Amino acid sequence: MSGNPHIGSTLDDFLREEGMYEDATNYAIKRVLAWQVEKAMRDQGITKVEMARRMGTSRAHLNRLLDPENDKVQLDTVERAAAAIGRRVRLELV
Repeated sequence: MSGNPHIGSTLDDFLREEGMYEDATNYAIKRVLAWQVEKAMRDQGITKVEMARRMGTSRAHLNRLLDPENDKVQLDTVERAAAAIGRRVRLELV
């Protein structure tokens, strides 16, 4: 046995132990959200200009939503983006 305390633990366990779980989870959620919106736009042939128009916002504001590094996105922005691509947002507390 190697004596490594992390053998047999999960990544979630490790991140919790290091105090990084919440930040990592939030980062992952934002990346997935940006990817889903961008993929739906691509699949539907929606340009950024058209998407911004549908959302009633600027292209710069849309770019902030699509930036996976930007974690400062408001719920109403996400809801408008979802509606613009024919989707809806589903949130839950767990």
